[in-house]
Amino acid sequence: MNDASLTGSTSSTPLAGTAGALLSFAQRSIALIERWLTPLFDLAIRLYVASVFFKSGLTKIQDWSSTVALFQYEYQVPVLPPELAALMGTAGELGLPILLALGLAGRFGAAGLSVMNVVAVISYADLSDLGRQDHVLWGALLLVILFHGPGRWSLDYWLKQRWGSAH
Repeated sequence: MNDASLTGSTSSTPLAGTAGALLSFAQRSIALIERWLTPLFDLAIRLYVASVFFKSGLTKIQDWSSTVALFQYEYQVPVLPPELAALMGTAGELGLPILLALGLAGRFGAAGLSVMNVVAVISYADLSDLGRQDHVLWGALLLVILFHGPGRWSLDYWLKQRWGSAH
């Protein structure tokens, strides 16, 4: 007799078959998640963060004199004059979210909004704890895009597939 017959461990036991089936099911499930849910969540992250910043930019252009006053008296942006800080901030809040939503230069858009997010937290001394938590969430989601990229459902991915990698 061989050792396998003495111990009862053969690869054709019902337990081994069940484990193999479970492993196969898990692998198929992970592949499904990677194929459909990951791109969906990448897109959802991009659209959510883009909408937050874009809406903020829209409020700034509704009343420009109030926006400049906010940058002069409330947001203490270091080094920049209030008018320039207001212009740059508003342009960033209106332009970068479009890139982010489309996934076009997605990492660039995420990097720019990350910088704006950090500047907003640093320059606004009266930010509440809840406001800080919002900025932490947005920052974390932007880091996902920075490190992971905008995902399969993005123009970056489409362009890379069409014209290949720039490497």
